[in-house]
Amino acid sequence: MSEIRIGDKLIGKAHTPFIIAEMSGNHGQSLDKAMALVDAAAAAGAHALKLQTYTPDTITLDVHDNEFYIQDPHSLWQGNSLYKLYQAAMTPWEWHKPIFDYAKSKGLIAFSSPFDLTAVDFLEQLDVPCYKIASFENSDHGLLAAVAKTGKPIIVSTGMATQAELAESVQVLRDNGCKDLILLKCTSNYPARPVDANLRTIPHLAELFNCQVGLSDHTPGVGVAVAAVALGATVVEKHFVLDRNGGEVDAEFSLEPHELKMLVEETSRASDALGKVHYGCTEKELASRRLRRSLYIAKDMKKGDLFTKENLRSVRPGLGLDPKYISLFLGRSINKDVNMGTALDWSLI
Repeated sequence: MSEIRIGDKLIGKAHTPFIIAEMSGNHGQSLDKAMALVDAAAAAGAHALKLQTYTPDTITLDVHDNEFYIQDPHSLWQGNSLYKLYQAAMTPWEWHKPIFDYAKSKGLIAFSSPFDLTAVDFLEQLDVPCYKIASFENSDHGLLAAVAKTGKPIIVSTGMATQAELAESVQVLRDNGCKDLILLKCTSNYPARPVDANLRTIPHLAELFNCQVGLSDHTPGVGVAVAAVALGATVVEKHFVLDRNGGEVDAEFSLEPHELKMLVEETSRASDALGKVHYGCTEKELASRRLRRSLYIAKDMKKGDLFTKENLRSVRPGLGLDPKYISLFLGRSINKDVNMGTALDWSLI
C-alpha cells in the first residue's frame, strides 16, 4: 500500500494521520458561521475541511409522508421529512468556492462529498483535489464510476456495506481508473456507540482490498479514533461544530474546537507511539540503566568475611554486578576489606 498525495499532504503509515474536519450542516445556514468553522478547523490543526454537495432535490423527493418522513424515535432528526432535513443541512453551492478559497488560505485542503452526478460536475469545475463518498452512497455504482473517472484520490466510507457490496464497489472504482483509494471504517448511526465501532475490521479491510484504511467516526470523544490509529488507520474524519449545544443539524455527535484539537494531537501521538518492533534500551533510556538494581556490599566487610544475604544485597543503582549472580557469591569469602556501598565485582572473590 503506497502513500497517497492529496494536495500537499502525503498520507500513509509513515506519516501523521490525516485529519478531516467535516463541516456538514453545522454552519446552520450561516456563511459567517461556515467561515468561523474554517477558522476553528485550522486553529485546531486539522489537515482538511470537507463539505457535502447536494440539494434536497438531488438527494431525495419533495414528499413529506410515509417512507419519506422520519418516524424513528431514536433519530436525532425525528419529526422531519427527508426533504426538510436536507433543506436545513445542505451547504449552498454558491458558498463552496468562497469556503474552499478561505480554507486554502488557512492551509487546509478543501474538498467535498458529492451525492449525485451534477455535484461531481460542479466540484470538477472547482478543481477539488479528491472526492469523498458517503456511506449511504457507497453502493451507487454510477456515482462511483463518475468520481473514479476524474483520476483523483477517492475516500469511501464503508458504513452498512457488506463485504460483497464493498468488493463490487471497489471493483467499479478500479475499473474506472481509481488508483488512489482509501476506505474508512464507519458506523452509520448518529451518534454511534463505541461498542459498535468494530475497529478490528481496519487491518482486515486493508489486507482484503490492498489499500489504505481510516475511520469515519460518529462516536463521542476521541478515544475510538486513537484506537483506530493504533490499528493502522491513516485517515480520521470527524464532524465538528462551534458549540454542541447550538442546535445545528449534526451538532450532537460533533466535536467542539478544543476537542478537534485534542483529536489532532492524540492521533498524532498514537501514530508516533506505534514505532517498530524493538527490545532493549532506546536512546533516551540509556541514562536510566544506571538506576537498575545491582549487587552492592551492604555492610562493612573484612578480608575473609563470608558473603551473606545481610551484607550483599540487590539495590539501586545499577553499577554493580547483575543480581542474577548473587548465588555465586553467597557463602564465599571476600578477598579484601571493603566499605558498605561498594559495587560488587568479580575481583572481590
